Amino acid sequence: MLDSDLAALYEVETFNLNKAVKRNIRRFSGDFMFQLTKEEWKNLTFQIGITGKQHGGRRFMPYVFTEQGVAMLAAVLNSQKAIDVNISIMRTFVQLRHYVLDKPDTNTQIAELRKLLMFYIEKNEKRENDIIIALNNLIGQPKPTKRIGFNAD
Repeated sequence: MLDSDLAALYEVETFNLNKAVKRNIRRFSGDFMFQLTKEEWKNLTFQIGITGKQHGGRRFMPYVFTEQGVAMLAAVLNSQKAIDVNISIMRTFVQLRHYVLDKPDTNTQIAELRKLLMFYIEKNEKRENDIIIALNNLIGQPKPTKRIGFNAD
């Protein structure tokens, strides 16, 4: 998720969100957060129709947070709003993962996507490690979770 989108959800300024992250940068390793390149940002803004001219535009390229990075933000942004939003985001990630894994051809599609990305990586070796880690996380099915509390059975 983009830093600006998370800031809007947490009802803070993007600058303040990034400042809090930078004060706690040791919590955000490369697989939790990364900064887009100018080319990636240009492609993204073209793809989703952002003009980039709001309030004078961005002075720095946006940061992108992975699922683990979003979870780590809960420790950095210590407000009730941040906690509530983080819980909602984490539940959404879990629902998406379950939805994707419940589809019959999901692993085949992910394997095909992995082949295409590996071909792309051979041509463009930027961020290959991030892509491989993300794909491996998608392919590895989550461990079954143990229900907590009383069963209604």
